[in-house]
Amino acid sequence: MRRIILLAIGYMTGIIQTGYIFGKTKKLDIRNYGSGNAGTTNALRVMGAKAGLIVFIGDFLKSFIPCIAILYIFRNHPGYKYTYMLYIGFGTVLGHDFPFYLNFKGGKGVASTAGVLTALDVRIMAACLVVFLATVIKTRFVSLASILVMFVFVGMCFIFSHYWFTGLGTGALVEFRILSAAIGVLSIYRHKENIKRLINGSENKLFSGKKQS
Repeated sequence: MRRIILLAIGYMTGIIQTGYIFGKTKKLDIRNYGSGNAGTTNALRVMGAKAGLIVFIGDFLKSFIPCIAILYIFRNHPGYKYTYMLYIGFGTVLGHDFPFYLNFKGGKGVASTAGVLTALDVRIMAACLVVFLATVIKTRFVSLASILVMFVFVGMCFIFSHYWFTGLGTGALVEFRILSAAIGVLSIYRHKENIKRLINGSENKLFSGKKQS
């Protein structure tokens, strides 16, 4: 029951759509422009750098703050505090990706997932940031960078969890790893159209100068 409650709380936090809300202040629905996505990258392309930064911060904080709160509330529950944190974090990403009041058409959850992994461990955040920046600088494909980050995130969760769950039994370790994998797989799945465009060579590059319509 506790896990379901945490998922529900996370979902209600996640449905706060920063990109959609900010777009409305500019009298536009961000989902009707560019890639049709309500996330950071589309906000950057459609509304500019300031909008992209605001949307990223909003989507980042709506997962980071609840995750940090859970780590504090369950600070006396070794190992399990990380599992509970992933439940509320996963719920937030689900809410961001599939907001019920927007016909389940939200973002891809990258910024919200960044909030989760930062709260989880700054070393994971640092590794993911290095991979993201290196990929964007080298290729200018934000989508590719986001996908690669998910592999790094899941891989490091598998490694770190071996130490976090020492003495807590196999069940606790497996549950955490399944949750971390689910977050990574969901993000990659949300990039399925980007993957198709990367394969056929039609994916837009960051600062390519192309207008989104």
